Amino acid sequence: MKRIFVVVAIFILLPFFHASASSGNTETKELQESVKQLQDRIDQLEKKLDESIKRQEVYTEAEDNRPLEERETQIELRDSFSDKQEAAPRVDDMTVQPEYKGFIPIPHTSAMIKFNARPRLDITNDTDFAGNENRFVTADIPVKGEIAQGGGHQFNMNGQGSQLSMDVRSPGTDGNPRFYYENDFSGAGNAYLNYKVRHLYGQFYNIVVGQTYTVFEDADAWPDTVDYEGPNAAISARQPLIKYMLLLSKNWELTVSLEKPAPQVDTTGDISATSEIHAPDGGFHFKWAKKGVGHVQFATIFRDLGVSGNVVGDQDTFGWGLNLSGSLNVFKHDSFQTQLTYGQGIYYYMNDSDTNNDAAFDSAGKLQPLPVEAAMVGYTHTWSDKFRSTASFGVVNLENQFSQLPSAYHRTYYASANLVFQLYKRLSFGLEGLYGYKQEKSSVSGDVVRVQTSIMYSLFQ
Repeated sequence: MKRIFVVVAIFILLPFFHASASSGNTETKELQESVKQLQDRIDQLEKKLDESIKRQEVYTEAEDNRPLEERETQIELRDSFSDKQEAAPRVDDMTVQPEYKGFIPIPHTSAMIKFNARPRLDITNDTDFAGNENRFVTADIPVKGEIAQGGGHQFNMNGQGSQLSMDVRSPGTDGNPRFYYENDFSGAGNAYLNYKVRHLYGQFYNIVVGQTYTVFEDADAWPDTVDYEGPNAAISARQPLIKYMLLLSKNWELTVSLEKPAPQVDTTGDISATSEIHAPDGGFHFKWAKKGVGHVQFATIFRDLGVSGNVVGDQDTFGWGLNLSGSLNVFKHDSFQTQLTYGQGIYYYMNDSDTNNDAAFDSAGKLQPLPVEAAMVGYTHTWSDKFRSTASFGVVNLENQFSQLPSAYHRTYYASANLVFQLYKRLSFGLEGLYGYKQEKSSVSGDVVRVQTSIMYSLFQ
């Protein structure tokens, strides 16, 4: 390469050399000096080129050189309008995308980084006021007799489901470190877009620290709803935690976790009473997964629910929950998702966003955990490479206590059916019909129908 540069330089400077030969030795020396400077410049460029090649070799060493079976999780990445799988921590930093699409090497390090943006627009039409114009929350549906109930046709547009994420990995490094960040704009506030952190965690040697999915949740079992909220009966909580993941075999893994508690006690009967926190929430899950078949997860959660007040005094009760969930392939291109949940004092973990339903006082004034049963099913059918449909259903039933008001949450139903059009690889259109029903302790109820159209673009697949 050096010789090529020199030859090119000589041809460029030859006319000047010929013209200056008749001008004497002074000009000849100046020309020789120019050639020398040019040669020095060529040497500098070649040195930078060599350094660039060496850096590229470092990048190559940073790639995941593990065999495919050691870096690809048995969990399958399903097409989803609201992807929840990518953010989930994986044992040994295995990935649902072993080709690391969209990742960029970070200079002078063994790490690589991926930025992603998922802007989306949700357009909704409701038969009556749904209680929440941006999300379809069955717990918020007004019931008969409430001022907010009814109101006729309601129209809304929002982009609160838009997401930004950053994923940093170093798969060629001992401990397979990972840092993940994700936010959307569905936080509290009256602005059109309200910033909210969904995930922010680090993973090293299978220890996860930060905020991400609770051990009680199964991020791989959510149905493919166009609705950003998703079914009422799904387990859904992202909170500060520390968890440890252990690969038991090719198809089995165990995860244990300690998590920030957030007990929500119905203090009706003692206006001075407040929830008390005495211990972290804790739990574990076992997960079995096999490529081409699907996965099944069994999860538990254990909680201490406390309260302190002038009338009820200081009390504690024990909460616990079981969650059986999974996603199984059906035929060639279809899949079935389900979650079955039972427990006492675990309503906080339900996706149906209501408050103060973990525990309440019985007729003797004793704090009792509230039993909750929930079931969710979903079925996805792929019509073609560009069209797919998902139908889902969820029911949540809360067994109320003596002290709770007649307006206390009791039962909700959620149903959805959609058609998703994958116009381009990263651009999706969705049309979905939704039905929600809510019943209070007094048996008073309300329902609403929503038709939603959504557009979502993902920078990377």
